[in-house]
Amino acid sequence: MEETTRKYEFTEETVTAPDGTILHRIKALIDFANINAGDLGGFIEELKNLDMSGDAWVYGDAWVSGDARVYGDACVYGDAWVYGNACVYGDARVYGDACVSGDAWVSGDAWVYGNACVYGNACVSGDAWVSGDACVYGDAWVSGDARVYGDAWVSGDARVYGDACVYGDACVYGDAWEKSPLQMQGSRHFLTVSSYTELSIGCECHTFTVWLEQYEAIGKRNGYSSTEITEYAQFIRLAVEWVKAFIPPVTKEGE
Repeated sequence: MEETTRKYEFTEETVTAPDGTILHRIKALIDFANINAGDLGGFIEELKNLDMSGDAWVYGDAWVSGDARVYGDACVYGDAWVYGNACVYGDARVYGDACVSGDAWVSGDAWVYGNACVYGNACVSGDAWVSGDACVYGDAWVSGDARVYGDAWVSGDARVYGDACVYGDACVYGDAWEKSPLQMQGSRHFLTVSSYTELSIGCECHTFTVWLEQYEAIGKRNGYSSTEITEYAQFIRLAVEWVKAFIPPVTKEGE
């Protein structure tokens, strides 16, 4: 297929993301991979979100928005959402209720699925799988034949590779701590103290200050109800106060 060939177009069907972004359902214009001309795809915000070359495709009710890109032979399907500056490429698969956001990359033959989240500057590559309610974020890398699943978390500068498996309630944190000192289950997602200065809820990881100042906007962006926003606001305040009371402040060497 020549690079100038348009393989899809927008239809008139749209959806509105929690942050107010309008996404358009796409329709194939030519045959490629397992797609036939006329087949409907998922929803994207702009043409830059899905490459016109290669066999990459967004299926079903999946969303791709912001400056995110899907290219190569990658597929996004189910109710998955790829947004921010995230990239999904190679033969990667993102599906189920998974989300990939921030500056995260999913590449190679990697799969991200279930309710899994990959965000920040995280990378999932090779034949790695991230599934279940697992989260990979920060500058973490998961590669090779590694598996991260269950309620596991991988963050910071952590590296999980080879045939390694991280599962259950396990946490791997780069330069923070081996295991989060505090995790609370809310009605939608876990709230986790992910470093000395950061909290993670679902696919969002921010500093204490950002959460305290912007929790309502972040909640609305992720489709939380007003009741859920109020619930998590209480969790956020509690977690911040708990860290101040029980976790000693971090000082730089020599201070």
